[in-house]
Amino acid sequence: MTTRTATKRTADDQPFDFNLDAVQAEADLTPFRVHWGGRRWEMRHAEELDVWKLAEDADAGDAGTVLTVLRIALGPEQWPDFKKVGMPQYKMKALFDAYKAHCGLGESGASSDS
Repeated sequence: MTTRTATKRTADDQPFDFNLDAVQAEADLTPFRVHWGGRRWEMRHAEELDVWKLAEDADAGDAGTVLTVLRIALGPEQWPDFKKVGMPQYKMKALFDAYKAHCGLGESGASSDS
């Protein structure tokens, strides 16, 4: 039988190797604003979204990922009302493509032939 000894936790005021608290975003985190269903919606920039919440639904497939991103980006204040409006798939695709472009995610629109 192996016995493990508890590792003593170093106090927070002791030296550290990396200060994650000091890290700032390199991108401009301007929110993405969209007009839909007669009203204006504001989505947080993708770089600001909580990765733990995104990871929880990571195995939900493409559609699940899109919905998770939109739910988190709109936040609990807007998501329930946004969902009530209804959304055809072609508009969801256009919305998500525009959001990704705004946030600098994914492929650019440039042709590979140039």
